[in-house]
Formats: sequence, structure tokens, C-alpha cells
Amino acid sequence: MSTETPAYPALKDMFDFARFEHIADQTAAVWPGFERTRFIALAMENLDDLGIMQRMRQTATSLHATLPDDYGQALAVLYDLAPRIGHTFVGISLSEYVALYGQNDFDRSMAALRHLTQFGSAEFAIRHFLLTDLDRTLAVIRDWAEDDNEHVRRLASEGARPRLPWSFQLKELIADPSRAMPVLERLKADPSLYVRKSVANHLNDISKDHPAWLVNKLANWNQTVLETRWIVRQALRTLVKNGGQRALALIGSTGKAQARVESFTVTPDRVKFGDRITIAARLTSTSSEPQRLVVDYAVFYVKKGEKPSRKVFKLKELDLAPGAATDLTISQTIRDFTTRKHYPGWHRVELLVNGETMAESGFDLEV
Repeated sequence: MSTETPAYPALKDMFDFARFEHIADQTAAVWPGFERTRFIALAMENLDDLGIMQRMRQTATSLHATLPDDYGQALAVLYDLAPRIGHTFVGISLSEYVALYGQNDFDRSMAALRHLTQFGSAEFAIRHFLLTDLDRTLAVIRDWAEDDNEHVRRLASEGARPRLPWSFQLKELIADPSRAMPVLERLKADPSLYVRKSVANHLNDISKDHPAWLVNKLANWNQTVLETRWIVRQALRTLVKNGGQRALALIGSTGKAQARVESFTVTPDRVKFGDRITIAARLTSTSSEPQRLVVDYAVFYVKKGEKPSRKVFKLKELDLAPGAATDLTISQTIRDFTTRKHYPGWHRVELLVNGETMAESGFDLEV
């Protein structure tokens, strides 16, 4: 089994004694009355038992216990502290402070999140306000979507994602995605890749609950604008991987593939954890017309005591001339992730062309 250090514990360990000493030193520098020793003691409490998000929240609650009781005075300290934190993820704890203690001061809290997100994303914090006062908060982030700062514009999209990872779902936006769509409309040609990635992820969230609605909406977007075209292609990735024909057509696929698979292999066919597999295919066109093909592959991962879990990966998008052939290859290391644990057994691998399974192979994972 893989002995590589998982990404999750490494991220969690950003909040450690040295980090809390740094935060304490920087807070004391901007507010001399800060209870440095008490803050570190509170932040370190039961730290080994806490995950990344719990540590982030405990940082916020420890700051609350040692900053001025007056919310406005505390915000002034956070404003000064934010550029001194030195790590954007750790900076998220400052926005968490606003989420926890600023619910009764909406206007100042919105201004604080707009400022603090430039030093550590407020995407988790803004969701607490969307949850308790959706319409009022949406009205604010619609204005943020036109802000000069890309961090603020990204927050408008990312914070309102219906299914943001590491946070609670926004059920009202899952049920009715049109309520946040004005934000995305304002960002659909954003010059910042950082913002466009968020818009695409937000739309991909919507695709999981309202696929037809989303395709109808994106069909009206002007894909001659390169930034918009990029967003549309990324937003439809789940529907494309699942073989959605309307989604495939929207990114330029020419429908059912007219091609034959000359070969499809996974090598080696017997591997151990940490080994690398290579997936190779050769396709030949059987059409008299040029084709736009979207080629993916699906791995059926063995699950302990459960049915295999199918995950689709991108291989390549290509234009194939009449009668032409193309060779495709990709490699993948078999190792555990925080989101996927491997188990021994036969792993089926399928070749998908324009959403249709056209060949299969596989590999045997040994202990």
C-alpha cells in the first residue's frame, strides 16, 4: 500500500504551534493589548484531534476570546492583521471570525468579507449569510461580481456555489439555481482565469441537479468570446463525461462517433500500489466527413464490500479527418488520495468516444 503522505494531513498541519505563535506575534504588533499566551493556549487545545476546517474555526474562536469585545474594534484589528498573516488558507480564519460573530451587523460584515477575501478567501464565511438571509446577501455579491479586484469577483461566484467542497450545501440554490445566475452572467467573460475557474465550477455544481436547465442556459452564451467558451467547456465536463449528447454538441462534438477502435490496452495488466499504468488507444475514422471527437476513459475502482465506483477521466478532444487514424496515450499512478482509496482486485477500464463506450480493458491491482 502507498506510503506517500496524504494531502489532507499536510494541509491540516498548517495550523500548528509555530503558526499560532506567528499569528500571536502579528496580532500583538497591531494591537498591543493582545493576550498572546492565552490565544496560543486556546488555539492549541486538543489540536491533534481536529481536522483542517476545525482548526481553522478554532483559530477564529481563539481570536474572539482574546480580541476586543466590541465587534467594530475587533474588525479594525482583523483589517490590520490580514496582510500580515502570510498564508492565504490560514487567512480564511479571519473571515470565519466574521461569519461566527458578525451575523447581527450585516453591512459591516459584508464590507469586512469583501476586504478580507483579498488575503484569504471568504468563500466559506459568506455562506453563513447566504444561509440566513439569501436575498439580501445575493444583492451584495451581485455588486461584487463587478468589483475591480479579482478576489472579490471570485468570491461572488465561489461563495454561492450550491455544493462547495468542505462546506455545507446551499439547499435554496440547489433547488433554484436561477437565483444566483445573475452573478454568473456578469462573470461569464471575466478576464481572470482565477474567476473563470470558479464560474465553471459553480455551473458544474448546477449540472448535477439541473442538467437540461443548464444546457439551455449555456446554449445562449456567446462562445465566440474565448473566455466564455472556456467556461462553457469546463462547466459541462460532468455532463460530457456522462455522455450527455446536448452537452457534447454544445462543445462541438459531431454526435455519435463514426470510428473503430483498432486497439485499446492498459499496461502493465498487473500492478502494485505506487506503480504507473499506461492507457493507449488507436482510433480510425469510418466517416466520409471530418469529426469532432471527445475521448475519455473510465476506471471502475474496486470498493471494499461495495460495487465498483466509476470515475471518468479526460483523455483528449480532437478533430479526425475522413479515414484518418490517431494514437492516444495517457499515464496514471496508482496511489491513494483523500477522496479515493484503492483496494486490490480487477479494475475495468472503458474507452469512451463522444460519450459511448467503444472498448474495454483493465488491470489487476495486487496487495
